[in-house]
Parts: sequence; C-alpha cells; structure tokens
Amino acid sequence: MSRTFQPPGGLLLQWARRALVALGVLLWAGQMPARADDISAAGRGVVRIVTIATADGEVVGFGHGSGFAVAPNRIVTNAHVVELAARYPDNVVIGVVPSEGDKSYQGKLIAYDAQRDLALIEFKGTRLPPVTLYSGPVDDGESVIALGYPGNVDLATAQSAADFIKPLMPVRSQGGFAGRRSLTGVQVLLHTASIARGNSGGPLLDQCGRVIGVNSAITKAEEGDSTFGFAVADAELIAFLAEAKQPVADVGLPCTSIEERLRLDKDAAAQAADAQVAAAQIASAQAALAREAALEKARAAQERHIENVIALAAFLLVGGALAIGGAGMLEIRNNRRGAIWTLAGGGVLIIASAAVFFTRPDGTVHLPDANPATDPLASTDQSFGKMMCHILPERSRINVSKPVDVMIDYGRDGCINGQTQYAENGKKWERILVPANEQTVSVIEFDGSAKTYTESRYFLTASQMTKARQLRDAVEQKACTPDEAERQKLRSQQSAIRDALPPQPDEWLVFGCTKVP
Repeated sequence: MSRTFQPPGGLLLQWARRALVALGVLLWAGQMPARADDISAAGRGVVRIVTIATADGEVVGFGHGSGFAVAPNRIVTNAHVVELAARYPDNVVIGVVPSEGDKSYQGKLIAYDAQRDLALIEFKGTRLPPVTLYSGPVDDGESVIALGYPGNVDLATAQSAADFIKPLMPVRSQGGFAGRRSLTGVQVLLHTASIARGNSGGPLLDQCGRVIGVNSAITKAEEGDSTFGFAVADAELIAFLAEAKQPVADVGLPCTSIEERLRLDKDAAAQAADAQVAAAQIASAQAALAREAALEKARAAQERHIENVIALAAFLLVGGALAIGGAGMLEIRNNRRGAIWTLAGGGVLIIASAAVFFTRPDGTVHLPDANPATDPLASTDQSFGKMMCHILPERSRINVSKPVDVMIDYGRDGCINGQTQYAENGKKWERILVPANEQTVSVIEFDGSAKTYTESRYFLTASQMTKARQLRDAVEQKACTPDEAERQKLRSQQSAIRDALPPQPDEWLVFGCTKVP
C-alpha cells in the first residue's frame, strides 16, 4: 500500500535526484502548529518513509510510506514499504522524515518480517516522541483513527519530489473498528478509517492516541462496494518487536476523555474532602468523649484527694489535742520541760491541721490544652520526611504512561530529596521540569497537607518545546534555599513557563503519599 513511483524519465527523475541530494539537509520550518489533542500528540511520533533506488549513479525508483516511533530513534513501518531496501541494501536509500522540525534523516533497516509485513528502521540525528501501544480489548464499532501520508493527497499537493521529504504533520482520518480477521495467516484489524496507498506502515490509533495496529492494505472498491482498511494487529506487532528485542511502552487501561476524567477527578476529590471532614468530625467527637472521660476520672481523683486532705487535717487536729492533753499530765507530774515541748508540738499540729483544712482543693478540675501535634483538627503540617507515593487511578488520567511508585523526601521550605528547590503555589510546592531530549513538560506538585504528589504532563510541539527550554534556562534556582526571596523569584520564573503551556495537560498522574517509618 506504499505509494511507489516508477518514473518514465525526465521531470520525475529530476525530482528524485533533487530529493536524494536534499535528504538530511535543512528543508522547511514553516509547518502549521499541531492541534492540542491526543491524536496530534501521537502524530509527533509519526514519520514519512521515503525510499530512493539508484543504479550506476542514476535514480531508478522512488517511493514512500508511513511509520511511527517505538523508541526515540527507531521506527516501525510495513515490510513492503522498504522491500527494495531489504533486497538491494547497497542501492536503496531509506529516508526518515519526521512530522516536525526542519530536517530529514537517513535510516537503516535492522529488522524485517515479510510474513507479518513489518519492519524496524533505525536512524540518528534527532529524537522522536515514541508512541504507546494499547494492549487492552477493542470493541466492535469503537472509533479508530488512522495517521499517515496518503499518496493521493501528496499527488494533489506536491510541487516536486522534494516535497516528499518536507516535515509535515500526518493526515488523520476516522472510522470504526470492524473486527479481527486473518490475512495470509496474519491477524489483522478490519476498519473503516479512510486510508490510501502511502498510509502503509502508519499507525491505527484508539481515541486516546495509542497504537492498536499498523495500516497495511485496503480492499478494492468496485461497483459501489465500501472500502475497508486492514491493519496488522497489535499482537503481531508486539511479537515482532519482541523478536527484534525492541522494548515498547504499552498501556491496557481504557481510554478516558479529558472531560470525563476531570469530572471523575472532581467527584473523587469531593468524596475525599467529604471523607476527610467526616473523619475529622469523628476524631473530634472521639477526642471530646475522651476528654470528658478524662474529666470524670480527674474529678473522682480530686474528690478522693479532698477526702484524704480532710482526713489528714482531722488526724492532725486529734494529734494536737492529744498532745495538749499529754502536756497537762506532764505538768501534773512536775515535768515542766516535757510539758512545754509537748504543748508546743500539740499547738503545731493544731495549726497544721487548720492550714491543711483551709487550703484543701476546691474541687475544680483542669486538663492541659490539646496538643496541636495530636489534635485531629490542627492544621500544622506534620508530613516532613520520607514518603512513598502510590498512583491513584481513580483520580488520574493515565493515557500513555506506566506510572511507578515515587519515593520523595519532603523537607521544609520546599526542599525535595535534599537537592531540588520547589516554589510555593498556594498550599502546594511546585516544580516544572523541561527535559532536554523529550517533547514533554511536566508540572510536579506536592501537597503536604493532603499528602498528594501530582505530575501533569504536556505533550508539546517542537516549537513549543524550544520556547519552554528558553524559559527554563532563565530559572537559576536549583539547589535548596531557605531564602524566601529566592523562592519567590523561582515562582515567578516558573509562572512564565506555566503561562506558555496549553490550558489542559494531556495526562496527569495523582499519587497518594504515606510516611515511611
């Protein structure tokens, strides 16, 4: 299904020669910006595959198909797109033309399976955003999207053969999944998305932009018959890549729209907030009951204490009276010295008795104020330290990623892992990551009070990434600092990057965090 040209000579041969010379050279930088949706994000990993055959220094064949990145520098396409390169490797040049940028690159065939009609190409010079495979079930009638470079569109719009190696976003078409079939012993997907010769090797996607097959053939439409497309099934693609020892990202979660996920996340957040309020109310009620029980216990203890004090006062009073009586007896016996000391001791006991009685507790009970560190309604953040964060699927939009647990060491003043400074954003700490070799910007947020770690991922165009990197280079603060002015400066610099991002992220991952003992 690749569009193959066998030029009779003259003009088309001249086009092909110019294309061969231009391959890998600066070509075109005026492409239109891509739409910000899942399909356009996947389209940035789709390429045009160009083959140019030469003999004795002359161009004798020129063709093209489509392909998509399964790694930053590796492309899947149909075997029949690069069949001549497999048969005549010394006489056929394979060109890889990304959908963005300003250059084309020469590719090398590294795996070829004629039975499955699949091939793997490697190239150097740039890095493409790899697509993700969908490993879950596809239902009959489900919407599917084809991306690629149909030859009939090229013939209608190309001014020269050089136009075939100009970076250009792929053409998209939509249809329905029509079931699974076997074609020459290979499992294929039948669909109604419009494709043409030149779409060969391009991806068939679900609505979230994940690959479910590789477009390879179309039926002939005769006498009004409907046209159907065939795509090599995901199982065949996975087996081919495994044999080629080529890892590929895959996700089995159902596709969820941004709108639906926002609604679900809002509901989940509301439920979490309600649960938190209910838990706080229960904890408060339990604390009140515990405090009342403690008061009752303290009152009983106080009453016992008062009784003991009165008993002591009575004991002292009786002792004093007996001492005075004893002093009288000593006086009768002419023991004046002993009588004086005994009388003095009795007086002291009586005075002590009065003092103990009149200073006895009044029965009022006081408990210490609640400890803020243990009060369930206290707002003090106690989340500092190491935390393990686990993905919360019910609050996330997991589209093309495979989230793994995240370990963070949350320090004071937004110091994460002891080395990276985050900036204040309301009750959260935020850091924006702009990598050098990927087309994804991530906004990382940590909320210590809610104990959530969130990564919002934006899949951007090449021009958007260039702008984001320029803004990133202005962010100087990386090491942790307690200086509030420096953190405010970081916040302002990161706000400039945030303002340059689309209104909605393509994917967001919400993690719940618990303290590590």
